[in-house]
Amino acid sequence: MSNQGHTRATSSVDSHSVHTNDEEGRSNTIGSATGSIKQNRNPIFRWLTTLGSGIVLDIRARAPHFISDWTDAWNYRVIPATALIFFANVLPGIAFSLDLIETTGQYGVAEVLVSSFMAAFIFSVFGAQPLTIAGVTGPITVFNKTIYDIIEKQTNAPVYLHFIGWVYLWAAIIHWATAILNWCNFLKYVTLFSCDTFGFYVSWVYLQYGIQVITRQFKDSTLSSVQGTFVSIILAILMLVVSFLFQSLSGTTLFHRHVRRFLADYGMPISLVATSAMAYWGRFNSANPLTLPVNGAFEAASGREWLVKFWQLEGKWVGVALPFGIVLWILFFFDHNVSSLMAQGSEFPLRKPPGFHYDFFLLGITTFIAGLIGVPAPNGLIPQAPIHTTSLIVMGRPVKRADEEEPYNEKSQVFSNAAEVPVAVVEQRVSNLAQGALCLVLLTGPFLHILNLIPRGVLAGLFWFMGADALQGNGITQKILYFFRDKTLTSQNDPLRKVRKSRILMFVAIQLGGFGATFAITQTIAAIGFPVIIMLLIPLRTLVIPRLPFTSEELAILDGPTASPFTMESVGGSL
Repeated sequence: MSNQGHTRATSSVDSHSVHTNDEEGRSNTIGSATGSIKQNRNPIFRWLTTLGSGIVLDIRARAPHFISDWTDAWNYRVIPATALIFFANVLPGIAFSLDLIETTGQYGVAEVLVSSFMAAFIFSVFGAQPLTIAGVTGPITVFNKTIYDIIEKQTNAPVYLHFIGWVYLWAAIIHWATAILNWCNFLKYVTLFSCDTFGFYVSWVYLQYGIQVITRQFKDSTLSSVQGTFVSIILAILMLVVSFLFQSLSGTTLFHRHVRRFLADYGMPISLVATSAMAYWGRFNSANPLTLPVNGAFEAASGREWLVKFWQLEGKWVGVALPFGIVLWILFFFDHNVSSLMAQGSEFPLRKPPGFHYDFFLLGITTFIAGLIGVPAPNGLIPQAPIHTTSLIVMGRPVKRADEEEPYNEKSQVFSNAAEVPVAVVEQRVSNLAQGALCLVLLTGPFLHILNLIPRGVLAGLFWFMGADALQGNGITQKILYFFRDKTLTSQNDPLRKVRKSRILMFVAIQLGGFGATFAITQTIAAIGFPVIIMLLIPLRTLVIPRLPFTSEELAILDGPTASPFTMESVGGSL
């Protein structure tokens, strides 16, 4: 009896204990769930969980392709792409900086080459978008030159490189905050309207700089200098004409298709080497045209140290540098991201995902390093970035679907067999890294001597060619040319036929107004504010233009997303 009673008592206690533990467990579970619900309902908690999520998603999306980014480079297309983008990136970058080199004395050719190498190395090895070419652009030289003009007029002016170092540091901090806060998602509002307008502006900047390279040589009125300047003009025209000749031949039906592709790949580099050699022939050589200025191997301008101790800047100037840093951030947010969008445009059959948030964080790092070593800050290049992707296109005949039927015609069969379309892009990291490594090679003594042999007139012609070539493919130019085409020879499938002419004119007029305002302000002391004008194109398109008398169908034809839905997915889709 006592044993049975003890057993019943023990069972009762155990069951009570289990019951109590179950209740406590349920209570804890309910409490945990309630706390989780409260946290999920808390907007601050939800916001904190999103910090850096764009960067993380970019890394997760791109990481599986990192190995193939190197192995896929085992393709012939990488060789012409490297050669083309090397000449299209380095030489214009140096020419853009001639104004900085000659007027400020703070930069030299070495600084431009180091900046180009740094950008190529970081974005090709660590970047999520290795097709985007970064380097020294016209806008950053305008920005740096304007800052120099402003601070040199001040009493007790600060050391220029110290001040620029703080401008770059402030800009870098805002870059990092932008990437962490996922502000690159605002790129969904960037459409062809903004990209075409900015591309139109950059094209005209190239044309303008080509003219300035020539006109600066007229400052010396001696006979020998005037003769050298006229030789520079001849060389510039030769460079422009020969480059366009090769490009035009590549688009004809002349020669074998491999020959035409060779002309498209190497036409510009061949033109540059040939016209540079012309400067050393006969009377041209005796005229002694001006060439690129260079310093010693790996030597900074004026023999300064490479490390800029910008932390020694007086406190008041640190605060003054902040608004300049904000303006630089605005410029790079638009310029670099638009370059990346255009390099991954909808016309390119890309397979690998982009990474705008992560790359913008890296841009903050390159901007900070640029201030630390005293070089112009690099960022995405237009038109070099889309040129790079174009040079990596693999052409082929389109694969016909089994359900497609077409009546046989001998003439049409001949043309269909000859027609080639882009079927793939060699998406890899080697061409970007290789052209950056060549910049480092140019810093050695023997290659600096070769660089010194390139006449400035050839650079002017290169500017004109790249500017005119970019204008040809610009959406604004295409819409303007539409009005001058013979309508009987215009395709019935041309989308612009569905848009009223008055609406095409209105749309183009707005774009030209944005271009005119941006171009005009860069010609004044207020040039420091031109990035703000560029950035205003985005709200102009999203808030103002939809209220104008355009139908939704007309706007869809006149404008559209810059990149494919696959690319825009990284920033939350498109407008």
